[in-house]
Amino acid sequence: MIECRDIEFTYPGERFTLRIPEFCAKKGEAVALVGPSGCGKSTFLNLIAGNLIPSSGEIQVGEFRPAEMPVSDRQRYRLGNIGLVPQSFELLDYLTVRENIGLPYRIGKSYDEPAGLGERCQSLAGRAGIEELLDDFPDRLSQGERQRAALCRGLVTEPPLVLADEPTGNLDPENQDKSVELLLEEARRIEATVLMITHDPVLLPKFDRVVDMPELRKGAAS
Repeated sequence: MIECRDIEFTYPGERFTLRIPEFCAKKGEAVALVGPSGCGKSTFLNLIAGNLIPSSGEIQVGEFRPAEMPVSDRQRYRLGNIGLVPQSFELLDYLTVRENIGLPYRIGKSYDEPAGLGERCQSLAGRAGIEELLDDFPDRLSQGERQRAALCRGLVTEPPLVLADEPTGNLDPENQDKSVELLLEEARRIEATVLMITHDPVLLPKFDRVVDMPELRKGAAS
C-alpha cells in the first residue's frame, strides 16, 4: 500500500532535514508511528498525503505517486484515497458537525449529498459518542469533541488509507480508547491501511506494528 525509498525533505529556511531510507506498509496494516516531538512524524504523513513534496526519493501509495502528480490531481488523490485526521482538527466553523463530517465525501465524490451519507455520519458519530452534537457548530464543542468529529470526517469516505496525527491527544482515557477502537475497527472492515502518530504507549498493543521515527530515519525500521 505504501512504499517510500530514499526520501529527503527540508522546509525552506530551516536546517532540519527529514531523511527516510525506506518505509513500507501493507494493505490493511495498522502502524503506530512514535518518537519525540520535532523528529518529523507529521512531516512524514504530509509527504505521504501529497501535501508536501520531497526534494528526492520516491513515494508510492497504491498505484499513485503523489510527488509526480499536478496539484489538481494530488487534491483528487487525497479526497478519493486518504482519510486525513489532522492534529489541528480543521473543522469549518460555519458548518454543523454533521456537515463537517460529510464534507470530504461531498467534495470528493459529488457536490450533491450521496445516498446513505446521513446514516453513515450518524453511525460514526454515535460510535464516537458525539451523536447528540451533530447539529451543533464547532465553536460549541470541547477540544475532545472536535477531535472526535475530525476522526469521523476522516473515516466517512471509507478510504483505503487513513493518516491520523495524534487523534487522541485531547481525549480522556475512556474516549481515547473508544476513538482508537472506532478507527481500527473501521479500518479492518474496509481493509484500510492506518498510519497513526501517537505519544501514548498504552495504545501501542492495539496496532499491528510500531515504528520508531528516529530508528526509521536511520534505516533500522521499515
